[in-house]
Amino acid sequence: MSLVRWNPARDLATWPSNLFGIQREMNRMFDNFFNSSDQGEDYALTAWSPAVDIAEHDDQYVVKMELPGVNKDEVKITLESNILTIRGEKKQEKETKKENYHRVERSYGSFQRSFTLPTTVKNDKIDAAFKDGILSISLPKAEEAKLKQIEVKVK
Repeated sequence: MSLVRWNPARDLATWPSNLFGIQREMNRMFDNFFNSSDQGEDYALTAWSPAVDIAEHDDQYVVKMELPGVNKDEVKITLESNILTIRGEKKQEKETKKENYHRVERSYGSFQRSFTLPTTVKNDKIDAAFKDGILSISLPKAEEAKLKQIEVKVK
């Protein structure tokens, strides 16, 4: 066995790359944990959150939510203190025959999305429609919130 003289400069030369390697490995572990689709049935049941588009028009706001496979009776819309809340559940289809699944990507479970509305919405005129898996909610603006164009005369 031969003795090798310890050189601290040699260890310091590799230190940053080792540190970045550890950081890369930690990032990979967290990414795999939070983004993996093979986390099992429990992960698929809790990870579903429907996509939402919110648009502003001259006279109203429109909220559109994608709810494929959801029955309209499973959706509840509430408005409390200018907070619009949409909640519901996408139930898993139950099959009686045994099947060998090779990949399961469709998610199931309860969801809830909440949005803070401007105080200029007519709460009593809100309308919702559900068609082809798309929930559309119309939120009419109050008169004071609508844009008014004022012509300014130049002298």
